[in-house]
Amino acid sequence: MKKKIKRPIKPKAITAKGFRDYEGLDVIARNAMLKSVSDIYYHYGFDVLETPAIETVEALGKFLPDIDRPNEGVFSWRDEDDNWLALRYDLTAPLARFFAQHRNDLTLPYRRFSMGPVWRNEKHGPARFKQFYQCDADSVGVPDVVADAEMCMMLSDIIEVLGIRTGDYLIKINNRKILDAILEIIGLSGAEKENTSNYKRGIVLRTIDKLERLGFEGVEQLLRSGREDSSGDFSNGADLTKTQSDLVIAFLRGAGNNSQNTLSNLKDLVKGSAIGLDGVNEIEQMCNFCASGGFDDNIISVDPTVVRGLGYYTGPVFEAQLTFDIFDDQGQKRQFGSVAGGGRYDNLIKRFTGQAVPATGVSVGIDRLLIAQKEVKSSSDIQIGPVIVTVMDKTLISYYQSMVQELRGNDIRSELFLGNPKDFGKQLKYADQRNSPLAVIVGSEEVAKGMVQLKDLKLGAQLSKEINTNEEWKERPAQIEVKRDDLCVEVRKILDSHSG
Repeated sequence: MKKKIKRPIKPKAITAKGFRDYEGLDVIARNAMLKSVSDIYYHYGFDVLETPAIETVEALGKFLPDIDRPNEGVFSWRDEDDNWLALRYDLTAPLARFFAQHRNDLTLPYRRFSMGPVWRNEKHGPARFKQFYQCDADSVGVPDVVADAEMCMMLSDIIEVLGIRTGDYLIKINNRKILDAILEIIGLSGAEKENTSNYKRGIVLRTIDKLERLGFEGVEQLLRSGREDSSGDFSNGADLTKTQSDLVIAFLRGAGNNSQNTLSNLKDLVKGSAIGLDGVNEIEQMCNFCASGGFDDNIISVDPTVVRGLGYYTGPVFEAQLTFDIFDDQGQKRQFGSVAGGGRYDNLIKRFTGQAVPATGVSVGIDRLLIAQKEVKSSSDIQIGPVIVTVMDKTLISYYQSMVQELRGNDIRSELFLGNPKDFGKQLKYADQRNSPLAVIVGSEEVAKGMVQLKDLKLGAQLSKEINTNEEWKERPAQIEVKRDDLCVEVRKILDSHSG
């Protein structure tokens, strides 16, 4: 009996869950944003540093808030020497490793910025991916909170250079020392264990960090016995007493009409704690320094709800939140939320050196900022495509290519149509799909006359909405004939008219 030959199984052409493809204008926009952010860092005096995407698990440490998941939130594996390696989950832990490794050769303060993708093995959701881009700046060796204030001011400059104006965002600051004081008062100052994997303290910290998503009611449920979500899944709570949970909620509700009122409220809550009062004083210093630089309460303000999820923060923490409304897939209005953040981590490098090294940093979430930028930009800000040189006669292909090269040589993005030239309408449709500003049209007649046709696609689309008669079309033509020798000059005029 003849043996059946198994056909090879075709792989499914799908993107892995929690990941996304970047293409075309998305990549261009991301690269432009990375350059804008890195330019701000550079002008503030930071130098660039690139570290590998892969670090040892030991070097990365265990600082992710989602500690109940496999691999503690990272993608990890064993190498050929049986060492555990992992994809970096942020850019701060690699910096700590780098500084500890090269500390004898580095000048203090050490100021660096880094950018690139990071990976987290966490549940994905809308606008929440397992791979995303960050652009970080860190200052190592400065214990004074002036360095933290500088991070907040720099973050404001970054957001504004991306086109998001004052009033549409807010830099919110807090201090982990104040939260530590609250935990100390309710009896959770140390590593008090509920069982081998869950600390009450850890549950409380992770719960507070979910306030924006769950609201005060949801947070209070998780601080107490637990919470059941809309799908029926039940999350165990921290089992705090009512007195304990009330103090945590009072802390989160401590925001006043302005930063000074908020600081006063926080001072009352932690008045019996030295570390808590130290945290309040540090925030006050930051506010005063920022105000002296022209960054008042409308830009940088105190907010007790900012705690930051990563476990290595030791002092001031801050977040940039966009305050304008957007609409989700269901048409529901909601605020955009956090797009960047950071804080002080004086003990992170100590893990390697045994000595505390003061450090603070800021991390900008490029992917969320790209979404935000789209929300505030008009359709005219959309990245334009290349000038398309169409093909009317295949025998003239070398002639067309010479025009393309000339356009490129004059810093005009351009492309020769390389698809099937038989259907000219499809060439123009292709140009529309590429968001091309204009098409160059040349046949044998134009070549003989030394002329070219320029079809202004953007103007044509506009006129089609505004003009109803042939007379009006003649008065405002979207297609003109120009001398071949004037090709680049005339194309530039049209492009400049679009930007004007």
